[in-house]
Amino acid sequence: MTDRTIGVAVIGGGMAGRAHAAGYRMASTLFGTHRPDVRLVAIADANKAVADDTAKRYGYERAEYDWQAIAEASDIDVVSVVVANHLHREMVEGLLAAGKHVLCEKPLAGSAADAEAMLLAAERADSLAVVGYTYRRSPAVEQIRRELAAGTVGELVHFNGHYWCDYGLDPSSPITWRHRGGPGTGALADVGSHLIDLSEFVCGPITEVSGATFHTLITERPVPVGTTYGHTKAEVTGEMAPVENEDVATFTATFANGAVGTFSASRVAHALPDGLGFELFGSQGSASWQLFRASEYEISVVGDRPELSGPRRVIIGPDHPYIRGGLPMDAGGVGHGKAEFFAYQARAFLDQVAGIDGGLAPVPDFATGVHSMRTVAAITESALGGGATVKVS
Repeated sequence: MTDRTIGVAVIGGGMAGRAHAAGYRMASTLFGTHRPDVRLVAIADANKAVADDTAKRYGYERAEYDWQAIAEASDIDVVSVVVANHLHREMVEGLLAAGKHVLCEKPLAGSAADAEAMLLAAERADSLAVVGYTYRRSPAVEQIRRELAAGTVGELVHFNGHYWCDYGLDPSSPITWRHRGGPGTGALADVGSHLIDLSEFVCGPITEVSGATFHTLITERPVPVGTTYGHTKAEVTGEMAPVENEDVATFTATFANGAVGTFSASRVAHALPDGLGFELFGSQGSASWQLFRASEYEISVVGDRPELSGPRRVIIGPDHPYIRGGLPMDAGGVGHGKAEFFAYQARAFLDQVAGIDGGLAPVPDFATGVHSMRTVAAITESALGGGATVKVS
């Protein structure tokens, strides 16, 4: 595909869909001009106003109002699927059958069974199928991963991670698909799946979980008029509907190398709109990262002079992964944020589609997404079983 442009589309014009749309728009400016050109072809959403607005806002050629139009379009090669989790399977299977390369937003599906079926469809397809775990594209996270692999902080002992958000704290916010689906599909699947993948990206696979607990603070929510997008307020009908899943999830885990992990995910954490972070402790040092200070991390190693011992702050610059060529001004001290992660992800996927080695790590495949779904299922089984230890299959 290196001899022609790559036509891209995004299905879903809401909050995360716009991040993907912007990511593809930015991707053509990143990491050199030897890559194939990108054509921003279409945004699809069942809500005409949303599709029209997102297409115009991000410079796409047209808007479509059903996903089948994307599958049937001959000028589209690559598609991001960014809709409610339970809708992923039908769309992804249809797109793969139509020969499209698919980037499906995490979690892979609304259930482990659907994720397994999607993996089978991907294995039968001639096109690529990947899952969007965007935080793998953080330069700081990638650097910490490399330091751990190099033995800088010694052998991994303990990973402590959290993804704390406050989007569900207001009881007047309407019920959405995020509040339906049963145990494990709430805070755990929505934000916890990012945290789980991030821990495994850095530390290796999780083999078992235990001590899981779920808690639902707000047990019913107002029913909206029509479809809602993101975490925004909406007009409501006056009716109330029960919340079917958890606001808070906590659990412990064991990694394949024997290290322990402690995790918590919440959508009702006051004053934390996007509070992802972790601390990593090794036998010879430690490291930490917080999303709200995305362009820096902290690290400490045994052997520092005693009077200088303690975490040192490292500011991300051109010597770190993804930054050289990944920012308009890729100089030391020039910060970045979450939006760049979507652009780096898009660029890496486009390189995979083009069959070129652009020096970027590939976007994880559907097998990775299925493993994450199995881990979520194991955590849910532990929570429903009073915190029992459950192996991750």
